[in-house]
Formats: sequence, structure tokens, C-alpha cells
Amino acid sequence: AYIESLDAVGAWPPISESHVEMDAAWAFYEAWAWLQLNEGDIALVYGIGRGSLSEDLDQVMPAQLDPYFLAPLRPHRDAIAALQACALIAAGSTSERQMAEVVARSLASASANPLAQKAGTFAVADLLAAPYVASPLREHDVAPVGDAAAVVILAAGDTARRLTSRPAWVRGMDHRMDTHYPGMRDLTRADSVRIAGDRAAELAGFAASDVGIAELHTEYSYQEALIAETLGLSGVAVNPSGGPLAGRPTTATGLVRIGEAAWSILDGRADRALAHATSGPALQQNLICLLEGEQ
Repeated sequence: AYIESLDAVGAWPPISESHVEMDAAWAFYEAWAWLQLNEGDIALVYGIGRGSLSEDLDQVMPAQLDPYFLAPLRPHRDAIAALQACALIAAGSTSERQMAEVVARSLASASANPLAQKAGTFAVADLLAAPYVASPLREHDVAPVGDAAAVVILAAGDTARRLTSRPAWVRGMDHRMDTHYPGMRDLTRADSVRIAGDRAAELAGFAASDVGIAELHTEYSYQEALIAETLGLSGVAVNPSGGPLAGRPTTATGLVRIGEAAWSILDGRADRALAHATSGPALQQNLICLLEGEQ
């Protein structure tokens, strides 16, 4: 798929080409660093999510876990997420009703997004009546896997101004990781989100709470409450595109969040926006990107 997509892009011969084996949000991070080092003026970042290619996506997560203690148990990704959801509910940080309300709002917002995989109007009571797939998670609490591609163009300085009258500037970005072993973490906290958010804010000169729109990589409904509280997003419009609960193209979902956040600035809906991407079990790795329009 990687070779096929590179041929399809048509950038040949590319001046510099790199392949990042993660969500394409991390390719965006690499390209941004490349521009910061004055290695070029423009970069094209793309990610392809082809979840339909895998016969069993649940075999991916065990391969990422501790090979001695966790991998032999073959825990699927929804089961690990359910453990974190249970911990947050027990701590009073969220509830099954709040999770259903997040789903209802996200899918309603997705109705205005022509690219959404899933959208519609759903009553919270009907959502709560659905069966569990991994208690306390129901099918709607889990982002639907789909096939899609995302492309973002990064340009530096005057090059960006030549391409558009209202650039969305990356003011600050940071990526942090929690420890690999889920059992050694407090799953009711998201320390890597907090640290990445603080560092990105330091670089940007404004806090996450100062943005108008936040696009969060929430592949499970319970994650919104944890991330939003950690970043201080009270009063901020979260996932107006519908977010991942309206569609999750594997390995491109994080880049879609950056693209949606940037688009909200390009079309004038926001002056500042935040994008978040995550990878690994139970929000292990987190990237925060703060964007701002021309001042």
C-alpha cells in the first residue's frame, strides 16, 4: 500500500521522502520539524487508512504489548479501552450516560460533514439500551473502522502566504509517551496529554483553553471527558466535524484531526484551533498541535 500510494501521489523524483510507521499525524510532526530546520519550503503529508484489508484488527494490539505477560492473553483493543473506561467511571470522571451524550452530539455534528462515515440523530435513551461489546462500551462508543485517505500541505513563511490568503499557522506542537505497560499507569490520568499540551502551549504562546475549536482523536466515547479535562477545554467546541466516532480510517485518523482543525481556521470559523492525535493502548502516546490564523 505504501509503494502504491507514493506512485499515486506522483511526487517523483521527490527531493526528500520519508515513511512513518504510525498514524500520519506523526508524519505531519516530522514534516513540520523538517521545515523548522529550513530543509525546504513546502511538504506534502498523507496518510492512508485501509482497515478493511485486515482480516482481524484485534490481532494488532496484542503484538504491541508486553510479549511475556500481556500478549499471550490476546487482549483486543476494545477490552483494554473498556478497562480504562471502567476506571474513569469508578473515579466519577464520566458515566455511561455522559458517554452516550458524547456519541449523540458527535453523530449529530457529523450530519453536516459530507465526508463522515457515520452520522445521524440518536436519542441518548436508545443508545443506552444497546448491548455491550466490552462493558461498559457499546458499539456506538467505539469508532467505526473505515477506508479513507487524508492529505495536508505544509508551507513555510511567504510560501504559505502565496498559497492562501489566510494560512493556518502551526504555532506549537509536541508529542509525549506514557509508559508502555498499561498496568503501571493510572488509567484515570493522561499525563502525556498534559505534558504535550503544556509544551505546545509554551511554544505557541497561548493555552489549549484559548482555542475556539478542538479536534480530538477520540476512538472511544469515554476519552473525550479525560482529554478535555486534562487540556482545560471547558467551553471549547469539541469535534465539530463529528470526530473519530463518525469514522476512523486506521493510521490516518490523527492527520484528519489536524486537517479539520486547520480547515476551521482557513474557512474563518475559528482564529485558533487544537488538534490531538493518539496511538498505543489506552491513550499511551499523545500529540498536541496548536494552530492560529494570520494575526
